[in-house]
Amino acid sequence: MIEVKSLTKTYGKNRGIKGISFSIPEGQIVGFLGPNGAGKTTTMNIITGYLSADIGTVTVAGFDILEKPREAKRHIGYLPEQPPLHLGMTVEEYLDFVYELKGVRSPSQKDHIGSVCEMAGLTDVYFRLIGHLSKGFKQRVGLAQAMIGDPDVLILDEPTVGLDPRQIVEIRNVIKDMGKSRTIILSTHILPEVSAVCERVLVISQGLIVADDKPENLAGSIGGERTLLARIAGPKSQVLALLRDQDGIQNVSELGEMESGSHDFVLESRPNVDIRKPMFSALAKAGYPLLMLRPQDASLEEIFLKLTETGHEKTESEEG
Repeated sequence: MIEVKSLTKTYGKNRGIKGISFSIPEGQIVGFLGPNGAGKTTTMNIITGYLSADIGTVTVAGFDILEKPREAKRHIGYLPEQPPLHLGMTVEEYLDFVYELKGVRSPSQKDHIGSVCEMAGLTDVYFRLIGHLSKGFKQRVGLAQAMIGDPDVLILDEPTVGLDPRQIVEIRNVIKDMGKSRTIILSTHILPEVSAVCERVLVISQGLIVADDKPENLAGSIGGERTLLARIAGPKSQVLALLRDQDGIQNVSELGEMESGSHDFVLESRPNVDIRKPMFSALAKAGYPLLMLRPQDASLEEIFLKLTETGHEKTESEEG
């Protein structure tokens, strides 16, 4: 488990993190998102003990990272964006080296490393030089070194960057397996990866946490706007004019004729306005049947852009 309280770290004007707090329980995979310079790397460096905060605390598995760094770090496995691999070593030699470096306490070094290799899918390349491995297998070796010592917490920074589609799927599956009994923070710029792997998303912008929710619930965090997809039977121009005349509808776009005599429309309501009942009444009065009406969820990319834009404006207003 990770507990972050009121974490603040300042780098000059408008840089760093500003009093962020969150906790992550065991067995949860959390996507950590934010634009460049938002504070992701600073936060991860403080959690791992590489940096100290100006204000605030971090506890890992109950140990304060500053007061009891050795105990806290025994519970952390870290995979940086560039895995710290020794290309002239075999997988066996490298993992033995990491085992000794971490001072792991295990009844059997061989059994422990064998278990880690099996989980990371490295059994078939155990005796090969790391420098001769594919990019995907090098990432697996990086994941394996993070798992040496059986840490409760894994912090993974861009674990699938530069991989081909097959390798990405394989690494994602490894991460899912690891997350069944561990706390995982996954920092990534690949937004579909968050939907595929993470149960929860933290979005940081301008040093502030601007969203903390399940990926499927994030649409409700972007200002209360609702987007609906409607299929309506009737002349396109008349239906379009009627929709644009409704007070609560902010924007209407037409997607085309999906069934004979009917068209699909994307309707964006004004913030905190439910347009369904008045729109239904207006369509019924005009004799234009409503054949389908359902929410159209924003993509994770759209949500991310909206949240980080909002966070930027919020920060500016707080500073001003």
